[in-house]
Amino acid sequence: MRALLCTAWGGPETLTLGELPDPTPGPGEVVIRARAAGVNFADTLMIQGKYQEKPAFPFAAGLEAAGEIVAVGQGVTHLRVGQRVLAALDHGGYAELVKARASDSFAIPDAMDFVTAAGFPTTYGTAHGALVWRAGLKAGETLVVHGAAGGVGLATVEVGKAMGAHVIGTAGGADKIAVAREHGADAVIDYKSEDLRARLKELTGGRGADVYFDPVGGEVFEASLRAIAWEGRIVIIGFAGGGVPQIPANILLVKNCSAVGFYWGSYRRQAPDRLGAQFADLFRWFEQGKLKPHVSHRLPLGRAAEAFELLQSRKATGKVVVEI
Repeated sequence: MRALLCTAWGGPETLTLGELPDPTPGPGEVVIRARAAGVNFADTLMIQGKYQEKPAFPFAAGLEAAGEIVAVGQGVTHLRVGQRVLAALDHGGYAELVKARASDSFAIPDAMDFVTAAGFPTTYGTAHGALVWRAGLKAGETLVVHGAAGGVGLATVEVGKAMGAHVIGTAGGADKIAVAREHGADAVIDYKSEDLRARLKELTGGRGADVYFDPVGGEVFEASLRAIAWEGRIVIIGFAGGGVPQIPANILLVKNCSAVGFYWGSYRRQAPDRLGAQFADLFRWFEQGKLKPHVSHRLPLGRAAEAFELLQSRKATGKVVVEI
């Protein structure tokens, strides 16, 4: 099968089109004829050898894909050949055939196309899990979503609205905050031109926000901690801004607030039973029109290196998807 190969650690320019053996499903696995694959920041780390998983060379990166099932392994009873599915992967999405655990694969709604489905699992799974499992977001609370124009940020804006929160989106630049507003943010902050901490205080009447979703880190995290409500929660998703913050524990104590980490991928192994209910919620909201996934760029497999560069240069909004 054709695949985008990583044969040595490096940047997107080191990736090459080549061939890998066709996969066969083992017990509890399925093989999917991939029609599209989502691009994630973690993919850019994986090909550099900076991700927690380091597959053996040669391998195809790609943490999510969508297509039709062409084979099922022993013990798989809830999925069948020919079914349209999306899947979360350890790697391997940038290939014509993808092997996935059946527990990580979900039949998609009839109204969801493959490009939308391919960019759905990681972003919406992260958004839902962070807000429901870790933050315990309640209807009527104020949620701040940092990096609100990115793939996971936009998903979190939409999930927060579906849960009944008042959502403030932050992003850098007028075009990006416009995208966040289009996807449901009640208020927006451009942290390139506005004082983030001051605007957060202003928009919350001095009280601070109840929940922060933070994939940025650095100074953005520090501003959030200084503008958090009593018993507020900050969910740490990542450090796209480059800085890993050091948390002053005295602020957690004084405000009775909490800072918790969240890595959605770990739940696929530690608590896979949660994912079925999670995607049932997400697909229901999609069918109700509450979730409107935004794909800013679609590129063919041969130009997947450009897709990585779009993420690294922060030129994309929403998701970037590679069509197989």
